[in-house]
Amino acid sequence: MIGSVIGATLRVHGTAEQRGRLMPRIAEGRDVYCLGFSEPGHGSDLAGVETRGEVAGGEVVVTGRKAWTSGAGLANAIAVLCRTEPEAARYRHLSFVLLPLRQDGVTVRQVRQMSGAAGFADVVLDRARAPLDDVVGGLGGGWRVAMTALGFERGGRAAVAHLEYERELWELVETARRYGRDRDPLVRQQLAWAYGQVQILRFQGMRRLAQLAVRQEPGPEASITALLTSEYRRRFGEIAVDIMGADAMVRPEGDGYATGRWQDALLTSRGATISSGTGEIQRSILAERALGLPREPILEREVASGSARR
Repeated sequence: MIGSVIGATLRVHGTAEQRGRLMPRIAEGRDVYCLGFSEPGHGSDLAGVETRGEVAGGEVVVTGRKAWTSGAGLANAIAVLCRTEPEAARYRHLSFVLLPLRQDGVTVRQVRQMSGAAGFADVVLDRARAPLDDVVGGLGGGWRVAMTALGFERGGRAAVAHLEYERELWELVETARRYGRDRDPLVRQQLAWAYGQVQILRFQGMRRLAQLAVRQEPGPEASITALLTSEYRRRFGEIAVDIMGADAMVRPEGDGYATGRWQDALLTSRGATISSGTGEIQRSILAERALGLPREPILEREVASGSARR
């Protein structure tokens, strides 16, 4: 998934040399990427990241820590958003650096979630190195590149995600039948709501396919898909465990710490409302970039005070 995000981002912002050298490696599976954006103190406020990138000769030397990095345990490369131009204005001080994970100075620490899975990791960078040739968008051009990457990440799965959601929904319908809840009017209403949401996501996916067909870069509308998906996942998990009743409180036998199918749907759904930008961030993007509304005064003051402190 992230490999396709990096490949699509390179197509938009990469040089001809970068595209020719890096995209075949992604397509062949030789390079498996994760995104190093969020930090312990900077999740949705990506412009405030504190990871540093020092230019030394023909390299960028990166020091900092990235948190909640999806797929880092399986990746061999990371796209790092870091501060290479500390004196530049906000948004112009960042660079988008492609960096090998398997080198001295990089530590990947798996993070176990309450569901028992370990799909995230902390990535600690201690003078990790990347060639200047692997800075996408040029030094100081990282913000625009990162926004493109996030757009592809938020909207990229939209083209096919509805297939997974629809299959999962019909499995839940069968679960309702096994529990004798399929005749419950409230349960039927909730399942009907879920079916309607899946169809909305299907049409969003068709729209995304049409954009891909003409190589259109994702815009703020990708936030619509991200917002709809996260809210759907959250409520769907609640519907699932409600159908199970008291059984939802007990872990399956013989699986150790692992959760059952619908327990996992509930426990992982909260993360979906945070990853790739919280629901509040998605709404702000839509308000400002799609509807043209002014930025919130509180956010403006926070940005100004934060810049003054730095």
